Amino acid sequence: MGELGIGLIGTGFMGRAHALAFRNVSAVFELPVRLRLAALADADRQRAEQCAAAWGFARAHGDWQQLIDDPKVDLVAITTPNHLHFPMAMAALQAGKAVYCEKPLAVSVEQAQQMQRAAQAAGVVTRVGYNYQHNPMIVQAKALIDSGELGDIVSFQGEFSEDFMADPDSPFSWRCEPQHAGGALADLGSHLLAMARYLLGEVEAVCADTQTVHRQRPASAGSQERRPIAIDDQAHALLRFASGARGTFSSSWLKHGYKNHLSFEISGTRGTLAFDQERLNELRLYRAGDSGFQRLLAGPALPGYAAFSPAPGHQLGYNELKTLEVHELILALNGQGQGGTDFQEALQVERLAAAIRLAAAEQRWVSVNAV
Repeated sequence: MGELGIGLIGTGFMGRAHALAFRNVSAVFELPVRLRLAALADADRQRAEQCAAAWGFARAHGDWQQLIDDPKVDLVAITTPNHLHFPMAMAALQAGKAVYCEKPLAVSVEQAQQMQRAAQAAGVVTRVGYNYQHNPMIVQAKALIDSGELGDIVSFQGEFSEDFMADPDSPFSWRCEPQHAGGALADLGSHLLAMARYLLGEVEAVCADTQTVHRQRPASAGSQERRPIAIDDQAHALLRFASGARGTFSSSWLKHGYKNHLSFEISGTRGTLAFDQERLNELRLYRAGDSGFQRLLAGPALPGYAAFSPAPGHQLGYNELKTLEVHELILALNGQGQGGTDFQEALQVERLAAAIRLAAAEQRWVSVNAV
């Protein structure tokens, strides 16, 4: 059995999630390769050393380029703010290394196109962290749709809302920077757009509206200085799918009471399917003629679930979904699977998000292929 050296850039919440997934995947699955936690990088060298020791990485770097140059690193995992994805991924690809990048892929379609072309030229495996798609219940939802259980799909209603920015005194951060692909559309909505494409395919055209509700925020926690805000707090769009289905999309980080409300209802000529990420181990299915919705509960009959639990109703969580995503990545690196969002598909998600921004700015329908 060969070895695969993992290099992780970033030590925030998402960095920890990646570290957990890389550690857990070997315990949960029989892998075709042995994972080696080779190196961890953070701009704060002291934190890099602390996290490397705590998370089991062999070396720490205070410079991300040093990690990419490290000969022990085969796969570069990027968990930094959005504006750093491009330079880090491009450097890793130029070094001929596989890349696992958090979403959104880039801060512009132009950057995403360059990243996709570089990945194609390098001939390496790439993946982007749309981990919600790896939920066994989402895999089941796609199977139900593809099997014709719902009939011909006619509508999609999707929403991803949270409330972590609902307080106008929530401080300014990189998520508030337009040049960092800030805003609810990029931060939350990209997950929903990726999900819509995964389940129903291409979106041909969009019409949209975005709004900045809180136009100033404290420069930092407790600061009296206020900084202007120019990114969207909420976004709404109408979608036309290539299949002929119609859809609605909404994303907000101001919606009180919601913590991870990635949800959808998909209706066809024979039934309706509903999902809410806050109850991620359930689907609701209505078949025409039934008296009401049926609850479908996650269990070991579903791919991925059985690796964690032998019984239904015992629940998977966020970190299990990340582990499932990493498992599919490892299989792809060993030529054993094609699951997951690569840079080519992530580029299409970026193009769709850009079309929504353009449609909102110009108040018209926009063809996604024209972006």
